[in-house]
Amino acid sequence: MVGLAASGLQITAVRPFIFFNHRIFKSAVSPVFNSSNGSSSVKDSSSCHVSSLQPFQRILMSTSARNYATKANSEASDVKPTSVLPIDLRGKRAFIAGVADDNGYGWAIAKSLAAAGAEILVGTWVPALNIFETSLRRGKFDESRVLPDGSLMEITKVYPLDAVFDNLEDVPEEEVAESVKEDFGSIDILVHSLANGPEVTKPLLETSRKGYLAAVSASSFSYISLLKNFIPIMNPGGSSISLTYIASERIIPGYGGGMSSAKAALESDTRVLAFEAGRKRKIRVNTISAGPLRSRAAKAIGFIDMMIDYSLENAPLQKELSAEEVGNTAAFLASPLASAITGAVIYVDNGLNTMGVGVDSPIFKDLNIPKYEQ
Repeated sequence: MVGLAASGLQITAVRPFIFFNHRIFKSAVSPVFNSSNGSSSVKDSSSCHVSSLQPFQRILMSTSARNYATKANSEASDVKPTSVLPIDLRGKRAFIAGVADDNGYGWAIAKSLAAAGAEILVGTWVPALNIFETSLRRGKFDESRVLPDGSLMEITKVYPLDAVFDNLEDVPEEEVAESVKEDFGSIDILVHSLANGPEVTKPLLETSRKGYLAAVSASSFSYISLLKNFIPIMNPGGSSISLTYIASERIIPGYGGGMSSAKAALESDTRVLAFEAGRKRKIRVNTISAGPLRSRAAKAIGFIDMMIDYSLENAPLQKELSAEEVGNTAAFLASPLASAITGAVIYVDNGLNTMGVGVDSPIFKDLNIPKYEQ
């Protein structure tokens, strides 16, 4: 009988349990010595037996631990590498229009696409072309070119690009889309990172017709024209991305000269172009509404620091937006992971677009609104 009980305990012990409960062990062996001699003798004999089995208990625990460790080691040897969901753009070619330096959203998008494996072509505004190419050649951008794996982003070719034209007849002889076609045949990803408003610092009521139309032409129609010229050489299933701003739907004092109207037009055009380009060549068209960034272009407006401070105080996520976050969003939108997303405005602004009021206003001082403390 004792042998049977011990055998049962051993069978239990080799199960992969880490914890050992003394009370359970005690109750398991007590019935072996149960008799009609009275509860006191049962208690005494039971206690004596448990005491005498303490070395056996340690042996069982040691055996259990060894068996458990053996099983764990065996399972560990069978573990396969954890699979991840990659953004893989290897074999894809991207043209990014509007890269003129190394600290704007266009550059960040190029880097993220390159990090995902895409080949990079860029179009640079003609007045900035020589400076950009010289800086690139002399290594002034090398620090900014570093990718997550330690390699440097390679820009295969830089093209001159004039964003302000209305008809093909107005395009320079070496029109950029034709040049890309001659050089590479096709592309998969088209990025529009262009905006300009010569009267951006003027209130709308003080904006001239010429200034208003210039803002719409450079910031909105340029995207239509760019996509129109590139669509014939875009591979089916490709992606086109532009950049917009919350001024398209909210009042941003100081962002004038027709620029708010141009961004509103860009977002409306995104939806129409998504339909037309989707039906024509299965091209997806989306726009990223990016928050404020201390880029050289933004500094020209004159109040970018104030807008960044406002975002830090009022956005749900109290942190400064990085260009890389916008670049990574563009890489996602360009990838097969976003194969069903088109005609969308994607907000990358720490959630500022969701706010109806500025919570830093003195009128909210008694609401005890939480702040993230680092």
